[in-house]
Amino acid sequence: MLKALIFDVDGTLSETEETHRSAFNQAFDELELGWNWDQPLYGKLLDVTGGKERIRHYLEAYSPRRIPEIPASEPQLADWIAALHARKTTIYNAMIDTGAAGLRPGVEALLRHAHNAGIRLAIATTTSLPNVESLIRSTLGMHGLELFETIAAGDMVKAKKPAPDVYLLALDRLGLRPEQCLALEDSVNGLKSAQAAQLPVVVTTSVYTVHQQFPGAATTVPDFAAMAGSAADTPVAGQAILASLKSLHAENASF
Repeated sequence: MLKALIFDVDGTLSETEETHRSAFNQAFDELELGWNWDQPLYGKLLDVTGGKERIRHYLEAYSPRRIPEIPASEPQLADWIAALHARKTTIYNAMIDTGAAGLRPGVEALLRHAHNAGIRLAIATTTSLPNVESLIRSTLGMHGLELFETIAAGDMVKAKKPAPDVYLLALDRLGLRPEQCLALEDSVNGLKSAQAAQLPVVVTTSVYTVHQQFPGAATTVPDFAAMAGSAADTPVAGQAILASLKSLHAENASF
C-alpha cells in the first residue's frame, strides 16, 4: 500500500531551472567574471548535480576566463566557490519570493488532496534547504511547508544525486520501507538516485530533461495534470492524479 510520496523539487514541483540560471548569471555579473550560462550550456551543466559542484565543473571543464580574484589552489578555491554560490542563492531566493516560479500543472492539486487523504509527503532534493523553503512559501503560502513531513536536502547529505543519500535520509525520517513509497522525479540523475534507494519512480519531464531517457521508471509523463485525464482542471484533479499514482505504485513496488 502506498503510504508516502517523495518529491524532487527543481523541475518536478516547479520549473525553477531558468530562475537558477538567471541567478547564476546575475551573480557572475556582480563579480565581473565575464561568464554567461546560456540555455544550451546550462543544459549540459545540469548533468552535474549541486550548484557549487556545477561551478567547479565549469571552471575545470570549460576553462573560462579567470580573474586574479579567483584562487588557483585549495582550500581557497573551495571558499571562493562557496561564497559565489551563497550570493547566487540569495539572488535566487529573492527572485522566488517575488513569484519568479510557480508550481507545475497538477502539483498543488495532488499535494493538497494527498495530504487530506492521509498520504504522507516528503521532499528529497539536491538543492539547498533555503531554496526549498522559499519556493514552498511563495507557491503554497505561509503554511505550505506544513504539508511536508520531512525535507531531505542536498546540504544535509554527503553525496548528491545520482547517489541515493537524500532518498535514504527521507526514508529514514519517515520510518518507511522503499516499497511503501513512490518517488517523483524529472531527471535521469534523480531517477538513478531513487532507484539506488530501491524506490519505484514516476517521472514528469521538465524543460531541460524532456530529451532524456528513463529506463525502469514506472511511467514518464509531461506533467502531473496529464495523469488526471478528463478530470484535469476540475475540482477532482488531485484525486484523479493520486489514483493514477496508487495504481502505478501497486504495479511497480517490490513488496
